Amino acid sequence: MEERSPHDRAERQREFAECVLPEVEMLLRVAMTLTARPDQAEELVRGTLARAYRTFDRRHGRQPRTWLLTLMHQERTDRRRLRGPRPRRDREAGPGPSPAGVSGQPAKPVVLGQSFHEVVDIALAALPVRYRQVVRLVDMDGLSYAEAAGSLGMSEATVKSRLRRARRRIRVRLAAAGLVPGRGER
Repeated sequence: MEERSPHDRAERQREFAECVLPEVEMLLRVAMTLTARPDQAEELVRGTLARAYRTFDRRHGRQPRTWLLTLMHQERTDRRRLRGPRPRRDREAGPGPSPAGVSGQPAKPVVLGQSFHEVVDIALAALPVRYRQVVRLVDMDGLSYAEAAGSLGMSEATVKSRLRRARRRIRVRLAAAGLVPGRGER
């Protein structure tokens, strides 16, 4: 490894700060979407930033956001690999009980006194993790399909497909709550 002069190191650190620091908040939002706990998200961001610093000279002019999301995906994959296999859950199972009006039962006025945002939050929480992640990354964090795909390690087509299915499920819940028109009521 070649020695850098103090001037070269200072210049590299300045370039790194200009390139990476504006993206740290976005990295934290994405990490919160990908992990279960805030401390895990912070650890993932720290690992991503350390990886970014080590490989900063090899980024080859790539867009900082795309490059950082790729590094985050690599960091997350390496961490999972080191942790070992986890027991598999049903892929379609979402967390917690599902709100009334969706499981084939007649729709009840679930939302009396609740705001639109509360119903959306409930619908989002009821989604399987694989759908919830793409909704958060694209619709809430503002990532492009390509950026979301890079951070999740999947194709853009998969991101689009999951996003379409997630939005459909959310719309069904909103329709059941009487907040949006149902299929034939437009």
